Order: sequence, then structure tokens, then C-alpha cells
Amino acid sequence: MSIIDHLAKNNLVTERLRLRPFQASDFAALATYATDPDVMHYMEEGVLDEQGVRAFLQKNAGDGATAYALLLRDKDDLVGHMVFHPWFAPQTYEIGWVIAPPHQRQGYATEAARELLRFSFEDLHAHRVIATCQPENTASYRVMEKIGMRREGHFRKCIHRGGDLWWDEYFYAILAEEWDQASLLGDHS
Repeated sequence: MSIIDHLAKNNLVTERLRLRPFQASDFAALATYATDPDVMHYMEEGVLDEQGVRAFLQKNAGDGATAYALLLRDKDDLVGHMVFHPWFAPQTYEIGWVIAPPHQRQGYATEAARELLRFSFEDLHAHRVIATCQPENTASYRVMEKIGMRREGHFRKCIHRGGDLWWDEYFYAILAEEWDQASLLGDHS
């Protein structure tokens, strides 16, 4: 069963948010932040143009999706998206997030990431979930730490960004047994 099928059956919903596959009707809302250089600065695909936004929507509307629309629970307002896909190691998933500027600093990334961890470990029976970010992206690694992930590495100059520019990367992860232990202690609130 694909992740999209799981998402459809499990209705990933939190107190304030819900996750679903992208739809063509998300174009305008996605374009408002995916074309913003400040928002997309740390994303691998970088700033998207109109054609890039359409390609992103098409890719993430089907079984090959690697990102999912993040909406306010009781509205159809797109607040950003969550990256979620199998990583190259077995039973391992990667998570990430992009939140539109009007919705930043409201805990949405933390809330949605926590739900994706729950989904990974409880529904997909993952062994491990990873996330990465650049050391300058403080907001992102704070989310990782809030949801119980630990920094496993600091890779120096490992991401080529063109010309002579190389970026460092932080690598975070959490194991199923760490999630289970936190659950026993009630640390997933």
C-alpha cells in the first residue's frame, strides 16, 4: 500500500491541521510561497517558477509523491507542505517542512512533524525517521529537537550549490524505540 493510500485511510489530522495529497487547486496558494526566495532558500529544488509549481503539484498528486499539502484542519487554507518519503535504507523515512510566511512561528511544522512521526512508527512500522537542514536554518533544527530527534552528524561542505559554493548539513534522526520510550513517558504532547 502506498503512502498516499495510507494517508487517505488514516486521515492524518492534528488538533489544528490536516495532511492530504496535493491537488491542482493548490496552485495559487503554493505559488505564493514556493516562488519566494526567502522561503525556498534551503530547499533542494530552490525557488520555483510557474512551470516548476505545476510540475511540483503534478509530481506530488500521485503515488510518487514526496511532499503533502498541509492545511488548517477546518478550512482549505494551505499553510505549507510536509516532505515525507521513504529514504534509501529499509524501514526508514525522511521528513521535512516548508511553511508559508503568514503561518510561520505558530508551531505548525512541529505539530505536523510530530504526527508524521506517529504515523511512521505506529502505522508504517518504521525503524527510523531522519531529517536534515543547514546549520543556519535554526528554526528547522529547533523543530527537529522539539519532536525528539537527535543530531547525529554535521557534514561539512557536503551540498554543492553551484560554482564554489558548498553548504554544510545537520543530520537528525529518531529510532522507533526512542519514539516508543517517549510514548511511555507521555512526551508526545
